[in-house]
Amino acid sequence: MVDTFLLRPVGRVASPLTDAASAPRQGDEGAPPAWLVFEPQVEPALRDLHVGAELLVLTWLDRARRDVLTVHPRRDESRPLTGVFSTRSPHRPNPIGLHRVRVRAVDGLRVEVAELEALDGTPVLDVKPVLGPVDER
Repeated sequence: MVDTFLLRPVGRVASPLTDAASAPRQGDEGAPPAWLVFEPQVEPALRDLHVGAELLVLTWLDRARRDVLTVHPRRDESRPLTGVFSTRSPHRPNPIGLHRVRVRAVDGLRVEVAELEALDGTPVLDVKPVLGPVDER
């Protein structure tokens, strides 16, 4: 069993969001457009991204706590404590963020996306396309 993994960011988020307390909890709750700014060594990986594409962006929520195992969902203390694996809380043992976004622009190493609730400077770990139904004909 491997106990640790080495992850290297492929880029960073450039966003007007700087304060977690005032940021939307989900992208579709008023998150502004943001830029994914990629490292030069991954430039070939960007070549087929295009405006309108839907992506899953995986981030490392670097300001999250890693010792939290239960939370009140949406910080609502009237709701019962819930295990973080049943929530979208950023605070968790491995604070990996998952964000569904749409590409608004591609400019070299910069990709503008809609509705990204990640904070400015958040490391980007990976980007994957949102796939539709598989055509098995």
